[in-house]
Amino acid sequence: CRVTDSVRVLCHMPGLPPSGACRICVVEVEGRPNLVASCAYPAGEGMKVKTNSARVRHSRKTVVQLLLANHKQECASCIRNGNCELERLSRQTGVRDVPYTGEVRKANKDVSNPSIVRDPEKCILCGRCVRTCEEIQSVGAIDFTDRGFSTLVLPAFDDGLNVTECVNCGQCVMACPTGALHERTAVRRRLNARGEDPEKIVVFQHAPAISVSIGEEFGIGGSGDLTEKLSSAFRKMGADYVFDTSFSADLAR
Repeated sequence: CRVTDSVRVLCHMPGLPPSGACRICVVEVEGRPNLVASCAYPAGEGMKVKTNSARVRHSRKTVVQLLLANHKQECASCIRNGNCELERLSRQTGVRDVPYTGEVRKANKDVSNPSIVRDPEKCILCGRCVRTCEEIQSVGAIDFTDRGFSTLVLPAFDDGLNVTECVNCGQCVMACPTGALHERTAVRRRLNARGEDPEKIVVFQHAPAISVSIGEEFGIGGSGDLTEKLSSAFRKMGADYVFDTSFSADLAR
């Protein structure tokens, strides 16, 4: 349950059992002294539920403020700025300030992997990356470590992601609601190199799946193959040649 269509939550994953981790979906149930997570609390006949009472709204706002109090405050320069679920939820719950101060969880950024960057200081412990890696991809490269304030999502023994069983599928990046996990890209660096040396030839090569799936990012659902539009966009970015790895990608496995 997502409470209502207008209320965003942080730990919900379609197709998987609820975890009740983020506590954004709390509701009031008549007869219960405490708020309950609507995603995990069993429904019963005759149950009376309040989903938008003052107590519920205050609880959700407090949860968001606590998340932000232990979150790296660099939204303006974050790679997920404008596309961050925590950012949107903050606006939705009316958070304008964070009244809680104190010790903040510290962790080193992991840049060892050639494809994925981990920044644990932006992690909100929603568990979506862990569940994606374990329950959907069946890899299990990352998991929760320690307890309480010291809890982090890390590879085993706090090793770099490059020496784990990670297969660089990127599904954890897709699941992450913040900038705690993001892909590494060399596009900007390569294009800047073109500006430094006009004689350089810039080549873009993309997987065939991108021609279809990229439409989801821009809300062009069900539009089919966008190869021509994608090639035009790459050329405007400075590419001299654009290739679609249409056949050999099918043999990559």
